Amino acid sequence: MTTARRKSAALLAKAVPPPAKPIVRAPAQRRLVVGITGASGVIYGIRLLESLKGSGIESHLVLTRPAEMTIVYETAYTPQQVKALADKVYPIADIGAAIASGSFQTLGMAVMPCSMKTLAEIATGVTGNLLSRAADVTLKERRRLVLVPRETPLHLGHIRNMASVTEMGAIVAPPMPGFYAQPQTLDDVINHTVGRVLDLFGIDSGLVKRWNGKPRKDV
Repeated sequence: MTTARRKSAALLAKAVPPPAKPIVRAPAQRRLVVGITGASGVIYGIRLLESLKGSGIESHLVLTRPAEMTIVYETAYTPQQVKALADKVYPIADIGAAIASGSFQTLGMAVMPCSMKTLAEIATGVTGNLLSRAADVTLKERRRLVLVPRETPLHLGHIRNMASVTEMGAIVAPPMPGFYAQPQTLDDVINHTVGRVLDLFGIDSGLVKRWNGKPRKDV
């Protein structure tokens, strides 16, 4: 190769940038924020935490104070036992916690169950504690926010708040049992709802008896 050609090849090599490295999703993003409020049905949030154990998804838990009361009223768990199920637990008043910042990357957040008070805070942007702040952050970062409201009957204010959070990008997922799965126990009903919520984050928990379009054999 002549001197001129060598100079030309060297200049060309400098002008052409190296190929870009493929973007690899950081393992730190495999986190799910879990909020449990004081609404009836705290077992849904507890079962969610149990399902995330050993899944490779970090669970980041925030409990309201009424949630701790409802845990004692409705289950055989203590609040400390529920907290032990999570990889990381945050005090409800700690608005400086990691999950209060959009720079803390997560898959999203599930509030399970979601009280009407918390729903109203999220719908209006009035983030009075870490749970509602974390939900607000999830919305502003355009991440998946799933709210599992546990109330009935509903008045117009509840329905309007559900419409508002839906317009903002959240998913409202009331805990409706799938009777096509022919649940035999209360655990079956709970597992179906928890499994369907995890489906919304792309996590197959193995809890859902999936419909295959075929009726029972004895029908």
